[in-house]
Amino acid sequence: MGKYSRRDFLKMAAAGAGIVTLNAVLDACGQILPTTSPLSGSPTDSGEQLPAPSLSPLNPAPDTTDTFPAPTDTPLTIPDMVVTRGGEPELLVRQAVGALGGMGKFVPSGANVVIKPNICVAYHTYEYAATTNPWVVGTLVKMCLEAGAASVKVMDFPFGGTQQKAYQESGIQEQVEAAGGEMVKMLTYRYVPTQIPSAKILKSTSVYDAILNADVLINAPIAKHHEEARLTLGMKNLMGVIQNRGELHFNLGQCIADLNTLIKPQLTIIDAVRILTQGGPTGGNLSDVVKMDTVIASADVVAADSYATSLFGMQPEDLDYIVRGTQMGLGRSDLQNLNIQEIQL
Repeated sequence: MGKYSRRDFLKMAAAGAGIVTLNAVLDACGQILPTTSPLSGSPTDSGEQLPAPSLSPLNPAPDTTDTFPAPTDTPLTIPDMVVTRGGEPELLVRQAVGALGGMGKFVPSGANVVIKPNICVAYHTYEYAATTNPWVVGTLVKMCLEAGAASVKVMDFPFGGTQQKAYQESGIQEQVEAAGGEMVKMLTYRYVPTQIPSAKILKSTSVYDAILNADVLINAPIAKHHEEARLTLGMKNLMGVIQNRGELHFNLGQCIADLNTLIKPQLTIIDAVRILTQGGPTGGNLSDVVKMDTVIASADVVAADSYATSLFGMQPEDLDYIVRGTQMGLGRSDLQNLNIQEIQL
């Protein structure tokens, strides 16, 4: 197609040929789409790699320099939440965080990061869905370091078995260390008595110092059944950062919400690669496990938890801590009004 000067274009538009000419010009404008390449290092459950989708670039646009102004780029809208489905854990996490703006949006260069998974027992491997998927956690470590984090520490305090055994049996320690992160034992003397100014019931509690001092906290729970709370999700997962969990159980929903006024993760990643539908929180029966190959990512822990209830055929209002958290302004549970991006891999 020949080039058109601005004067030529205006003459043709005045003569009634503007629409045809404009279409010809616009038809010549192409866009180069990025090509995604398969990820490696995160095995699927069958041991095979799941290749990432690949987009073929279109032909580049012809040079129209100084002939017609190029259109301005439209700013991208970052969703409130991203849900990825149908891939292996590393790809699920990378696609979800990427669609939220990338890990660099949450982890500044030089930041000290703490990742809090759910590692509640020392006697089940990840297949039993009582602990967070190890490849989900390992991928988060890798992405934080890729974003320039100075350190990435991973910790939880199991109530079934020792920390060391739980870290190993869950498979999380292996993946964290392979990714360049550090597994940290939560030592009794490092819990700090802390006031919770906005609390309604839980006015103070002892919180692990590394949680209080982290530049960035990433909450990485597994979605699973819980006998008393009904579900363990992001808000409840933060119970693992305090010394005395028993003090929350007399009014569990409100106390969980109170704790969330103090401990505020910059990012919540809900692991629903496998979910535990009964027998929680410890599980032990593979017949209670459903493989969903899903990850939910949001900066809003209340919103992430609200969406996760749907995986169990429930609604946000079915969980007292979501109701209380919404009332206290900790996040949003009105999913119909949120910008939720769902990605099928």
